[in-house]
Amino acid sequence: MPTNGQTAAIAGVAETDFYTGSELGPFGLMIEASRAALDDAGLAAGDIDGLLPPPWYTSTEELAATLGIEDLSYSVTTSMGGASPTASLQTAAMAVTSGAASAVLVVIGWNGYSFLRPREGIKAPRHGIIVTSALDSAADFLIPHGAIVPAQFYGLIAMRHKMLYGVEDTDTGHVALAMRRHAQLHDKAMMKGRELGMDEYLASPFISEPFRRLDCCQESDSAAAVIVTSVERARDLKQAPVAILGAAQGRPYPADDIANRRDPFHIGLSDAAPRALGQAGVSVTDIDVFEIYDCFTYVVLLQLEALGLCGRGESGQFVRDGRLELDGQCPTNTHGGLLSQGHTWGLNHTVEAVRQLRGERGQAQVAGAELALVTGWGEFGDGSLAILGAT
Repeated sequence: MPTNGQTAAIAGVAETDFYTGSELGPFGLMIEASRAALDDAGLAAGDIDGLLPPPWYTSTEELAATLGIEDLSYSVTTSMGGASPTASLQTAAMAVTSGAASAVLVVIGWNGYSFLRPREGIKAPRHGIIVTSALDSAADFLIPHGAIVPAQFYGLIAMRHKMLYGVEDTDTGHVALAMRRHAQLHDKAMMKGRELGMDEYLASPFISEPFRRLDCCQESDSAAAVIVTSVERARDLKQAPVAILGAAQGRPYPADDIANRRDPFHIGLSDAAPRALGQAGVSVTDIDVFEIYDCFTYVVLLQLEALGLCGRGESGQFVRDGRLELDGQCPTNTHGGLLSQGHTWGLNHTVEAVRQLRGERGQAQVAGAELALVTGWGEFGDGSLAILGAT
């Protein structure tokens, strides 16, 4: 990342509740999360001069006008599906360190539950999805063959991996169970109060092999927001700064076509991880807290391998001994993740990482946490990664 001598830091974070049918639409949820993040940082809307909106449901102009951001010097939208929010941390950090903006708001919100279940009296979003190249590719090559939902798209990679390397059904179960246990320690988690055992996991029906229903993330109406500024400025604000030590993104080749990849397990994170870790000057074994994008349990396994925590085909065995638990070697998704907290495109993973590095997580706190890693997964394997550090 280009720099003028400054290090970028996260100064404020917030997330809404996770709803199964919110009375607010995506835009209203984004405004709620943005205002809460400003309050968390101790900033006013007028202090923001950079804005990174999502590719759905709103625009820079609508957000800025509603929040009261009058002097906007920088804005851009990242379109990498679920990898977008984490990739946006890289862009926000570059804006701050280059001087393009002094304080950047990254925000995401959607009606991931209710857009498929419209309710009387709830207005439909005014802005719909921006069709990406991956969706174009799905329309051309996957949907005609009966693959119409993400579980079927990603199931192509996961099933091949499972057959080649002998991953057991209980291995993905260990991922689901760890996320559910962690959700019990988060007040906003959708699955709080709903324990999960291996027998129940194995009894859940298949959606698209190898994905069972309990391998799939939650559907929620929710939003999250993060404010990025310089470490120096953040030190004068309400919260202890959390530095962005490294950030990167990557894409598999070809990015929009799973079936024609020479190596289906070389995902975007395979390239992003060494770049971000190199920028931060740390090894993956130095990380204290892992917030790994978990739209499906198997996506976690593939990313563990791409991060270098274990060898190719070894991720199933890697998770068997409680390594993902709070007291394990790699405490992962300490808020419950997309699988059990809720789905805000993974920006809720960044919110959790920041709170861990501030030492705010009570019973879910990883003792002595100083370094956190956040990943994003989008489109058909696009990857993003940020390395965050306590200051």
